[in-house]
Amino acid sequence: FKNARFRKEFAELNLERLEVFEAGTIVTPEVMLKRGLVRKLQDGVKVLGRGELTKALTVRAHKFSARAQEVITAAGGKAELIEG
Repeated sequence: FKNARFRKEFAELNLERLEVFEAGTIVTPEVMLKRGLVRKLQDGVKVLGRGELTKALTVRAHKFSARAQEVITAAGGKAELIEG
């Protein structure tokens, strides 16, 4: 049984795509959409851990993979969950 009616669809974004931002930038889903990193916000954004991040960014998203959180924190940034 799959309840597709209530399933949430997240726009996925890998860490390597966040390298386009300057260090210290606050990256929100709206900023990701405006820069063309995601096509639609759908039910939110999930940041995945593929790639490297060399800058300290504050990344706000609805979900993070464990590796994505580790890499963002190791680079001196913050992974902030958006409730909802």
